[in-house]
Amino acid sequence: MKQYIVDAFTDSLFSGNPAAVCIPDSRLSDKLMLDIAKENNLSETAFVFKTDTDFELRWFTPGEEIDLCGHATLAAARILMDKNMNKTGKDTKRLIFRTRSGRLTVEKVGNIYEMDFPAYDLAEAEVTEEIAAAAGARPVEAYMGRDLLCVFDSEETVRKLKPDMEKVKTLDGLLFQATAKGKDFDCVSRTFAPKLGVREDPVCGSGHCHIVPYWSEKLGKDKILAYQASSRGGVLYCRVKGDRVILGGNAVVYSEANLLL
Repeated sequence: MKQYIVDAFTDSLFSGNPAAVCIPDSRLSDKLMLDIAKENNLSETAFVFKTDTDFELRWFTPGEEIDLCGHATLAAARILMDKNMNKTGKDTKRLIFRTRSGRLTVEKVGNIYEMDFPAYDLAEAEVTEEIAAAAGARPVEAYMGRDLLCVFDSEETVRKLKPDMEKVKTLDGLLFQATAKGKDFDCVSRTFAPKLGVREDPVCGSGHCHIVPYWSEKLGKDKILAYQASSRGGVLYCRVKGDRVILGGNAVVYSEANLLL
């Protein structure tokens, strides 16, 4: 089975967020997909299955299957477009994926791959002592969607965060998103996912389905240039479109391999 590793949300190797993309010739069991994800030990491994009309896409962390993943979707689109694996056999700049989060499209515009994702509804939450202790700093605001989104007073605070991962596991929300207004970007963020076996996600696309709607409303603008301030770093070209978020980024192929299953 072919597997590729792609650095997503970057235009250079060894930055952005690495994702594995597997393209099986036949169906795999959930257990085998999870075992492959554990073996890869990346934040996500994507599995792409060809159907009669489009593609089915599933995402696995080393801990479990998840319902939405931006960087692995971007990585999968890069491979499918590079290899001309669309249904017509012709070069295409638009792909459709069937996923647990519904129908997702990816379109290539210049060198940028734009993903059309659902925005998460955010409900304001109390900033508790437990949140402050887990984060290692007190947020000025907190919101709950799929993830816990915490807004901090400055970019410097977000960059210097050293969360207590065991305490983060006790907080509500699947992932812990930390964000602040940026200096060179509209916003900066970091993503922590210890519940999924991922200490820090280098660049989280689905996290920006929380982050971008927040900053779009806060800054009064539809287009948001976002930076994920992990050690690898990554840039996302985003815009809000109704109840959807368009997440754009580049991707670089690092490796191509055969899995000997």
